Amino acid sequence: MALFQSDRNRYVMFPVVYKDVYDLYKKAVSSIWTAEEVDLTRDKLDWEKLSDNERFFLEQILAFFSASDGIVNDNLAARFMHEVAMPEAKAFYSVQIMIETIHSETYGLLLDTLVTDSAKKAHLFNAMAEIPTIQRKAEWAIRWIEDRDASFEQRLLAFACVEGIMFSGSFAAIFWMREQCKMPGLSFSNDLISRDEGLHTEFAVLLYNKYVSGRLEQDKAHQLVREAVDMEKDFICNAIPCSMIGMSAPQMQQYIEYVADRLLLQLGYQTMYGSANPFSFMERISLEGRVNLHDRRNGDYSLANVSRTLLPVVDF
Repeated sequence: MALFQSDRNRYVMFPVVYKDVYDLYKKAVSSIWTAEEVDLTRDKLDWEKLSDNERFFLEQILAFFSASDGIVNDNLAARFMHEVAMPEAKAFYSVQIMIETIHSETYGLLLDTLVTDSAKKAHLFNAMAEIPTIQRKAEWAIRWIEDRDASFEQRLLAFACVEGIMFSGSFAAIFWMREQCKMPGLSFSNDLISRDEGLHTEFAVLLYNKYVSGRLEQDKAHQLVREAVDMEKDFICNAIPCSMIGMSAPQMQQYIEYVADRLLLQLGYQTMYGSANPFSFMERISLEGRVNLHDRRNGDYSLANVSRTLLPVVDF
């Protein structure tokens, strides 16, 4: 397959051969942002006004996210970048590594800024070792990095589940708090990060549907997705129950199922749950690409003209 085909020209991107892959690389480049763009001035004030339950809930989510992007990067650097030969795909992964690093830095800055107790902060930064629910999610992802018998297709689908399903409940919870007009800096970073992770999932779907040869049988794909769904439900509905911030746990479970069904459809499989989106605010966010509370950059921001680069394209 072209994705893995190695030849002496694999280090050269031009002329571009796989334009759909290249276009997503350019889209990723055009969406680059930095942690310094997230203003936490208002968040520090809001943080003190939150209930203990709300603070605990957000601490757990930020602790999970601060470690999870590093796991995604480990997979990209240790496995995918070594396995994939297509220059356009390697270009996307190289940008994704940088973007995931910015995500990790941002979550780290959020924790460092908002959590003032040094012992609690150390505990949260060491969540993978000290918080069992986060440890379970991390171990599931790490298992797919370390499994030398799993095919590229299995691992590609597994990490599509990590970014497409196992982040979904946390993203929705932060958007919910934005609806309550709380934590604008956190909300703005969530706009940008959720958009980035959506693009990373879109890229995985493109490779899976078009550039790999060994698609998983439906029952195996369903098993992977079910594991991710069950883990996300347990994390966001049971371990750190979203009821803490006033969200309905049954609706959150339904939303996670809806996200999983949407991913399955994108991958060309039958749905498993038949769940509709119970959160109207998530539909509104996805449709509007909303501007945050203080007229800072829109979450649909992209670097000027990057995605309109003129390039030679080879047709085969």
